[in-house]
Amino acid sequence: MKSSLLVLFLLIIGEAYAQTKTETYPVDPASEEQEGVPKGEILEFTFDTSKIFPGTTRKISVYIPDQYKADKPACVHVNQDGIRWNAPIVFDNLIHKKEMPVTIGVFITPGKVLAQNNDGVAVDRFNRSFEYDGLGDRYARFLLEEIFPFVESQTTGDGRSILLSKNGNDRSIAGSSSGAVCAFTAAWERPEEFSKVFSAIGTYVGLRGADRYDILVRKHEPKPIRIFMQDGSNDLDIYGGDWWKTNESMQRALTFSGYDVKHVWGEGGHNGKHGTAVFPEGMRWLWRDYPKPITSGQTKNKFLNAILEENEGWELVGEDYGFTEGIAVNPKGEVFFQDIPNAKTYKIGLDGKLELYIADSKKASGTTFTKSGEMITITGGWSEPPTKQVHLYKSSDSYEVVANETPGNDISVAFNGNIYVTSPNGKERPSKLFLINPNGEKSIVDEGLKFANGLCLSPDQTQLYVTESATHWVWIYQIQADGSLAQKQNYGWLHVRDTDENAWSDGLKCDREGRIYVTSKSGIQVLDQLGRVHAIIPTPKTKGQVSNLCFGGPDFDVLYVTCHDKVYRRKVKVKGANNFEKPIKPMKAKL
Repeated sequence: MKSSLLVLFLLIIGEAYAQTKTETYPVDPASEEQEGVPKGEILEFTFDTSKIFPGTTRKISVYIPDQYKADKPACVHVNQDGIRWNAPIVFDNLIHKKEMPVTIGVFITPGKVLAQNNDGVAVDRFNRSFEYDGLGDRYARFLLEEIFPFVESQTTGDGRSILLSKNGNDRSIAGSSSGAVCAFTAAWERPEEFSKVFSAIGTYVGLRGADRYDILVRKHEPKPIRIFMQDGSNDLDIYGGDWWKTNESMQRALTFSGYDVKHVWGEGGHNGKHGTAVFPEGMRWLWRDYPKPITSGQTKNKFLNAILEENEGWELVGEDYGFTEGIAVNPKGEVFFQDIPNAKTYKIGLDGKLELYIADSKKASGTTFTKSGEMITITGGWSEPPTKQVHLYKSSDSYEVVANETPGNDISVAFNGNIYVTSPNGKERPSKLFLINPNGEKSIVDEGLKFANGLCLSPDQTQLYVTESATHWVWIYQIQADGSLAQKQNYGWLHVRDTDENAWSDGLKCDREGRIYVTSKSGIQVLDQLGRVHAIIPTPKTKGQVSNLCFGGPDFDVLYVTCHDKVYRRKVKVKGANNFEKPIKPMKAKL
């Protein structure tokens, strides 16, 4: 009898506890149909011609507000997992009250690759995690290159054209769970295209790499994105991570980095109840001061703040080259770079003007300058037949051969006259590092790296840094009295994008405080003297990645970068460490 009473008591207590956990939220009036508010139209389509996600089919619902006149492009809201959160009703009410602009909603379900037979055994391939959980710009390109043009190719029920704004300040994007990560990723990769993010129960955990976001947010130069976040303390805690804690960590990272972020935390679980309740509030907040542009905030990242000048962005110097590389500065502060395929060397004067310097550079790739201001280049193998020589220029039309049979990619000369050359030897064969001393004697001082690429000296010229493009490492060597190398170590750890197998680090330089600036597929990754990435500075979008950099100008405080067919510059607070100057002691490393 006693045991039966105990069981009954526990059942009653358990039921009462469960009832206290029932999720109930006040209903925002904007989530309910209101009398006198015009209703928008919803169009339904099937999209099955994607080249970015080949073989997939999906449903697209397009909401057209009653106020849309088709006389100009409308703002755009994108939502993953189709129509959620009573969004059409919310939009009817908010647009009617002018709490958000006239906005066309594009609601997209995740793709499926349909089974080829219907025998009851074969199942469809469900693409949701592949499309939503992964990092990279694939889904953003899917929207920009395929979905938006597809929607604009349709017409409304009464035959009006559908015109979508191409201004990122006119776009919001939303999702829940993996769809929230997808929404954030689209904005993170293309902030100029998507400026406002609604994230509900976001899956910032270890499913396909989104657990890295809080660290990336802290290290990156802030982007012009506004984010509204929702989650509950009873969200999932499973093999991929703790949803609640990672949302908290993400919100703290965004706040640390100066983003305009608002969070609404509750006690709910992994469902859409709370997200539905706060969706109108989220839309009001995201669009609250439209059309005022959303701008980047001020980060608390000390590395970034020590480097970047406020209100100074990238400025285009030149474009339409074959492939730019080998950018370097001379003792005057003049900057030189190579257009390798076209065998041209260009000069950027102290007045900022660009001119052709060498009409036939023998397809030089690497460039460096001696303390007397003479230019040295490596002509490592781009030409036909490959020259494989080191050239020293007394003037723009006269050079002497410093070394023959020296296949190389990048080159650096120390204050004492020692020259170091990287020789990648292709992706499959081990690379070599050459030393050419002031007497012209050449020797191999290391071999075995997987595609050794860029190299530079530390400010005190006692260490040599070398990028290994085929991995995520920057190697370090101690320079001996005779110029040889010792104490080899894979020292610098680089971030690798989700879509890549390597960082593809290329050129690198140091500033006078000892920071190491490494060009990579992720932008410029800035390491401290212990080899840790503290900051990531994105570079402008081009056909390819940033390949090299230097600090130019009379004070060596303008950061110049080569980006495939373009060259950019940006004023910074720091000054570059130059090999042609006497070695300097950098600041003490902070452990």
